[in-house]
Amino acid sequence: MSVVSVKASRDYKVTIGAGVISQVGSILKEVAPGITKALVVSDTNTKALYADKVKALIEAEGIQVSEYTFEAGEQSKNIETIAAMWGVMAKAGFTRTDAIVSVGGGVAGDMSGFAAATFLRGIKVVQVPTSLLAMVDACVGGKTGIDLKEGKNLAGAFHQPSAVIEDADCLATLPDEVFTEGMAEVIKYACIMDTELYDLLNANSSRGIAIREDSELMDKIVTKCVADKAYVIEVDEHDNGLRQTLNFGHTIGHVIERNSNFTLAHGVSVAKGMGIIIDSALAAGTLNAEDAVKMKNLIMAYGLPVTDPITPEDAVSGALNDKKKRGNTISLIVVNNIGKAEIVKMTPDDLLVFLKGGSKV
Repeated sequence: MSVVSVKASRDYKVTIGAGVISQVGSILKEVAPGITKALVVSDTNTKALYADKVKALIEAEGIQVSEYTFEAGEQSKNIETIAAMWGVMAKAGFTRTDAIVSVGGGVAGDMSGFAAATFLRGIKVVQVPTSLLAMVDACVGGKTGIDLKEGKNLAGAFHQPSAVIEDADCLATLPDEVFTEGMAEVIKYACIMDTELYDLLNANSSRGIAIREDSELMDKIVTKCVADKAYVIEVDEHDNGLRQTLNFGHTIGHVIERNSNFTLAHGVSVAKGMGIIIDSALAAGTLNAEDAVKMKNLIMAYGLPVTDPITPEDAVSGALNDKKKRGNTISLIVVNNIGKAEIVKMTPDDLLVFLKGGSKV
């Protein structure tokens, strides 16, 4: 077991290791003194796998538990689902000493955090991520939100969790495609800031997603990713500088994801976005061919794509709705050296030229 401390507007700990889900009741009581009620949020996939167990563990601590289960998938990440969560808590008489416990992937984590940020103007949330993507990225850092038809995560709030509990045993139950999409976020950290992680992933790339069977290796990978994100949050909690580098591949990936009507998984879309930016940086002459090939080969080694038929024009049009846009400027994350990301501010015309170059690679 390992523990990563996150220093932010609310300091908290991320507990990582096999079997740590059993600590959810005791951790909840510790971080939410005076709690009498908890709302356990899960989707239709994770309810029977984990949420029922979490509910029993919390009840064993003398806490009254309400439940809310939503239909699994990005399509549920909307204001109607949030309103339903508010309603359950209001009907049960929740107060500001009570809390939400999210059990599931990034969708559950994002919505639970947003519901917690807004109910009674803010109550505590404890994150129990069960997917790789949620463990290494979505459930650490306090970004919460929902999608609008105009774009992904356009409504939300910064609301740090009070604790995060990451049980590595949960990875064993993930379908291959869900584990694979989580690897996109893992590879992102390697490319933007962590050459040690890059070397570790590269050394095991011949195993592909079979690395999930190596619990010691997966604990190390997850812990390194969480520690990387904790560092970024400590430096830039509210996404005005360094934290934007975590969006490598996301500006274009979010457009691809939305254009698929969210039928394409987030991690797959991000992988495609990274590939497109790598090609564009190569064409622009800021990234050398050797590093471009290395990064794309690493992405593909873990079963992810690096191309998409989206046109540069459609990518720019969609990026204009990105939440990172400032006025008429888009902050694009570019990796010109493995392990170091740069924030490049571009106008829509600049971005179009940049992407057109990449489309010819």
